[in-house]
Amino acid sequence: MTGTLNYRLEVAGSAGDRFGEILTPSALEFVAALDNAFAGRRRVLLDERRKRRERLASGEEQLGFLPETRAIRGDESWQVAPPAQGLEDRRVEITGPTDRKMTVNALNSGAKVWLADFEDATSPTWHNIVGGQLNLYDAIRRDIDFTENGKRYTIGDSPATIVARPRGWHLVEKHIRIDGRPVSASLVDFGLYFFHNARRLVARGSGPYFYLPKLESHHEARLWNDVFRFAQRKLGLPRGTIRATVLIETITAAFEMDEILYELREHAAGLNAGRWDYIFSLIKTFGAAGADFVLPDRAQVTMTVPFMRSYTELLVRTCHKRGAHAIGGMSAFIPSRDPEVNATAVGKVKQDKEREAGDGFDGSWVAHPGLVPVCRAVFDEVLGGWPNQLGRLREDVSVGEADLLDVASTGGEVTEEGVRANINVALRYVDAWLRGTGAAAIANLMEDAATAEIARCQVWQWIRNGTKLADGSLITKELVGGWLDEELDVVRADLGHGNRLVEAREVFVETALGERLPSFFTTGAYARHLTEGR
Repeated sequence: MTGTLNYRLEVAGSAGDRFGEILTPSALEFVAALDNAFAGRRRVLLDERRKRRERLASGEEQLGFLPETRAIRGDESWQVAPPAQGLEDRRVEITGPTDRKMTVNALNSGAKVWLADFEDATSPTWHNIVGGQLNLYDAIRRDIDFTENGKRYTIGDSPATIVARPRGWHLVEKHIRIDGRPVSASLVDFGLYFFHNARRLVARGSGPYFYLPKLESHHEARLWNDVFRFAQRKLGLPRGTIRATVLIETITAAFEMDEILYELREHAAGLNAGRWDYIFSLIKTFGAAGADFVLPDRAQVTMTVPFMRSYTELLVRTCHKRGAHAIGGMSAFIPSRDPEVNATAVGKVKQDKEREAGDGFDGSWVAHPGLVPVCRAVFDEVLGGWPNQLGRLREDVSVGEADLLDVASTGGEVTEEGVRANINVALRYVDAWLRGTGAAAIANLMEDAATAEIARCQVWQWIRNGTKLADGSLITKELVGGWLDEELDVVRADLGHGNRLVEAREVFVETALGERLPSFFTTGAYARHLTEGR
């Protein structure tokens, strides 16, 4: 596309059925306008992320509440925007990728909100990204269905509110380029969805709503707020039409919850406790900081360990102080045909949701429609006739810097079973991701990219810190390498032909067994394996 534009915009991805309805000249120009306006600031902020991580790793900087924003935290007067229509009651939210079947099932699930996920639950193939936009386009126009086993499924009369999650600031979309450089994946996902659907959603009495992932500072929230203002102005929509919920899923963002809400206050809808990515971020940030930050087997890092309790309670207090919703974490269990397995797992899910509702959360996440009634029943009992718990200010909560960093009190141990489990699930997930599936059913759990990130980061941390197993054995690169080959054989036997385990093994070796810990496995794996014409 050249025309009268003063830049060259190239779409390098292959054509697909009806892709032209999404990749219109006007929509692409809108995305280009966003990227031209904000690409420079994005690069600066990503460079600051890297520098800050280096300072934290070296001990040059100590993580804590920011002294320069003390006035924002101390000011009792400011509040975020009131809840937008369709977001007043969020007692149960379902998450999942934007494929056609999930779109219909999620909207019909009985959940109040569907997180339509272009991020961790979606493998970012070109077909998944554009096809996902097309599915949302159709769903918002009530023109979507799918057929399975001869039965046709369509959207019912009371669908969930759609909240789209674009990819994080660290990712690019290599199939759309401006003057040869790839466009921010965040702005592609946001821009295409907003351009095609914002006016229609507003006319229906709803609005363009978003979940914002992987933020590491309030400066990154400020960038999103400026993107929102720019986009609304471009389409002639009032400022504040957009609503955004931020996932607090990085350890640095946990120290800036007030500031993040403040920067987004005209568009803010709440914060979410993104538990798995939060653990991943903590390991990534302090992986080489010594034994005090070494975590036990992943299964032992529950929401009740001290540093996780501090994080979630501070989130509820911060949100309700500012009039924002606090949304709880994911229950990834998939209902099983085994009644005993099912009963045990549902019991754990119910207990998890009871803890969140009791702590004051306004709602929580599930990954499967079968868990919607479990979550809803728990919140129904606590909420009664109220849509949320914004009136519970949790003034009893007092969380300090040391509380958020108290990893040493976690307890637990590292076992051979735990190390092997990390290797096994990372191989299985990365194989699925490389084959185009971002939400993978593994051992009765719906796993997304955060699973593989935690798994490979833990292995790296254990090797880097000379961690010992429960039996006294030292975890070494050689020991893990042997187990990697053994687990590879196990997974290969399960998956059969058509797998991509050779590449999955390469990704694991590069991101878990090297001297340096890459920030994300997805960035390199995307560039090497999911980009057409590479």
